[in-house]
Amino acid sequence: MRSLLFVPGDSEKKLEKGFACGADVVIVDLEDSVAPQNKSAARAVAASFVSARRGQAKSAVYIRVNDLSTGLTDDDLTALVPAGPDGIMLPKSNGGQDIQLLAAKLRVHEAENGLPDGGISILPIITETAAGVLAASTYTGASARLAGLTWGAEDLSAAIGARAARDASGRYTDVFRLARAMTILAASAAEVAAVDTVFPNFRDMAAFEAECAEAERDGFTGKMAIHPAQVSVINAAFTPSKESVELSAAIVAAFAAAGNPGVVGIEGKMYDRPHLKLAERLLARAKAAGVL
Repeated sequence: MRSLLFVPGDSEKKLEKGFACGADVVIVDLEDSVAPQNKSAARAVAASFVSARRGQAKSAVYIRVNDLSTGLTDDDLTALVPAGPDGIMLPKSNGGQDIQLLAAKLRVHEAENGLPDGGISILPIITETAAGVLAASTYTGASARLAGLTWGAEDLSAAIGARAARDASGRYTDVFRLARAMTILAASAAEVAAVDTVFPNFRDMAAFEAECAEAERDGFTGKMAIHPAQVSVINAAFTPSKESVELSAAIVAAFAAAGNPGVVGIEGKMYDRPHLKLAERLLARAKAAGVL
């Protein structure tokens, strides 16, 4: 789950392009990119498109539903669960209790549609409200459906009254850096993927590449996109390099050959158990990306 591309659910043309761009996950959006008066039409368009293309799509399919406070979530699930999505993205999640509620709803919809129990995953956006940021630690053990955690800055700006999320140099200000860090830590605690937020200025590819590199460095394993042109950059940034794969494989092999000690030496450098854990994680990412 390196690249996750948002596509408006009410546009067949954009859905067509989205499914053809090579994203690991296509997020069919029923929330922010769909006007209130178009919600019902978007459900119909999205359900028809996903049902027709589900077997052909190389990308996993997630649906971003409207958040639980809107009263629209049940209608979204009723319309889209029959299409058999791989997952549901829950915006404005305020904690593990929201995941448990959504999981219960999904179980009912799966049963009603003859789908495997627990087959639909959940990916919440956990920092779009102040309460959500402060509840980041509550996702551990919330549900076996939890596939990852991600964050967002725009809705949080509106929620707390911040005029901007970034400073004059383009760096996130302290509140938003905290939200970002909480997402990485919460995902690690819950042992799920940490997915970085979108980069709105899709024309500034240099800044986008730099942000992808920083996200991968800090522990994110994927990033959301708002434009098909961003997908290839994300995939490249979050695919482990040949050199890192070779070193990780050497570390794992050295520990195995030495009987799993506390420390091993490779070409004059010492590697301890944290290095082994990091190497194992990188190899798992490489395998998921198809480079191992």
